[in-house]
Amino acid sequence: MQKSESIKELASALNQAQAEMSGAKKKATNPFFKSKYSDMNAVVDAIRQPFCDNGLSYSQFPLFEAGCVGVETILMHTSGEWISSTLMLPMTKQDPQAAGSAITYARRYSLQSIAGIPSEDDDGNSTRGKPSVDITAVAKECNWTLQEVVESFNSPSIMSVDDIQNLEACAKYIRSNKK
Repeated sequence: MQKSESIKELASALNQAQAEMSGAKKKATNPFFKSKYSDMNAVVDAIRQPFCDNGLSYSQFPLFEAGCVGVETILMHTSGEWISSTLMLPMTKQDPQAAGSAITYARRYSLQSIAGIPSEDDDGNSTRGKPSVDITAVAKECNWTLQEVVESFNSPSIMSVDDIQNLEACAKYIRSNKK
């Protein structure tokens, strides 16, 4: 994370905006996991008016580096104060469609994170006592053992993964970094 010399005004405005924001609505459906998730429009809808009312804005810039794509997200305040963060994701396929998908994914999660908003009903209570995905299907699709799937889901680097392409990319990244 990078920031301006001071973030006093930005922090105060973000605090007020967060008091006004609700979680991002889970309206989109993931066909592989058969689950609902908050798409980019839902995240923008959750922050648009509270940001506007409190002098906040954001910009996002796509990045490409060493087989990974990502986004730099900058949160700005009318005072000139700012904070920025970069999220890079590994890509399994090196083509424009895969890059676009990964950038959209990075934009959504980066914006949600920098704004400090959760997805609607994201407290885990609805899934307590039952898995939210079929790990056998994930193992088969990724050509993993069940143990590899369990280990990967316990890794913070792939929390909230919404589609199998991102899951596979994260798995390859995790495997390449295992010693």
